[in-house]
Amino acid sequence: MTAVLKTPQETKRNLHGRTVDDRVAPLGAALGALALMSLLYDRLLPLSGSLGFVVCWYVTFVVLYALVSAYRHPAPAVTDRVAGVLIRTCALVVGGSLALVIGYVFVRGAPAIIHPNIFTEDMTAGPHDPLTTGGVLHGIVGTAVQIGIAITITLPLGIGCAVFMTEVGGTLARLVRTVVEAMTALPSIVCGLFVYIAFLLTFDVQRNGFAASLAISVMMLPIIARSAEVVLRVVPNGLREASLALGASQWQTVRKVVLPTARPALATAMVLGVARGIGETSPVLITAGYTTFLNANPFEGPMVSLPLFAYTNARSPEPLLQTRAFGAAAVLMVLVLLVFLLARLAAAGRRRS
Repeated sequence: MTAVLKTPQETKRNLHGRTVDDRVAPLGAALGALALMSLLYDRLLPLSGSLGFVVCWYVTFVVLYALVSAYRHPAPAVTDRVAGVLIRTCALVVGGSLALVIGYVFVRGAPAIIHPNIFTEDMTAGPHDPLTTGGVLHGIVGTAVQIGIAITITLPLGIGCAVFMTEVGGTLARLVRTVVEAMTALPSIVCGLFVYIAFLLTFDVQRNGFAASLAISVMMLPIIARSAEVVLRVVPNGLREASLALGASQWQTVRKVVLPTARPALATAMVLGVARGIGETSPVLITAGYTTFLNANPFEGPMVSLPLFAYTNARSPEPLLQTRAFGAAAVLMVLVLLVFLLARLAAAGRRRS
């Protein structure tokens, strides 16, 4: 009889599950680094300060975690663990910074936004009047009108520019791409000065909301065009080739295949452009002026926006005006969130249909 040798089965590493060692090792390394830094930082080394302590603790934690992992795992696993810690740390720093900014704005603006008059009245109150009088209705209407006009102008132009650069190509498309990339770094004050000189002074028109919308459009256009171009490049070429093989023209392919496929991502490109333009202050101040009264007509008279209202009142030494400024900033964040949700819902609804 011949003996059959059984080969040992290879144990595969679980990439998704977490073992006890995966949970205990970072906790032990963190506590060990904390104890070591508590001894060295203030007592043995001539160092002080909370920020320096946190940085030294984190570096010591990463080193201890790598040493602990090296006792029971091979080098690739140790590298994977250390890289995972660094990536999670970066995500935590970014998320914590964002939460800190949003939380600080809402905490400072809470005394103002808890009163309903902030949404129903314009700024008829004085610097010493209580928060129960006056509001930012004129800023909400001005922001909505200016951004609405800017979206109406930039969305078709930006998507059309992206389609030209992606689907047509050629020497002119490369030139347009270079100009678009250069315009993404254009300072906002330059956009405001351009519209002020080319529109207001040339046609002898007083400052109004439409001029502010033009300045915001100049800022939003390169963002939407560049983002839309990246999105359209992701669409598989096989869809284009299949449409052309069935006898469709290039325009029909773009209109019925490429754009519907990229519609959700195009909505994100629009939101990025809106986020770029909705928070600007200097071009609105130059082209639209400032007022404390409600003006819904973009073609006549000054029209204030929420960022401009927040900037103007935040500079005041009066605590109540500073609170109103933070309240306006909180309302602006809510408006941006609503625009993002509406854009995503509209894109998802059209995609299902």
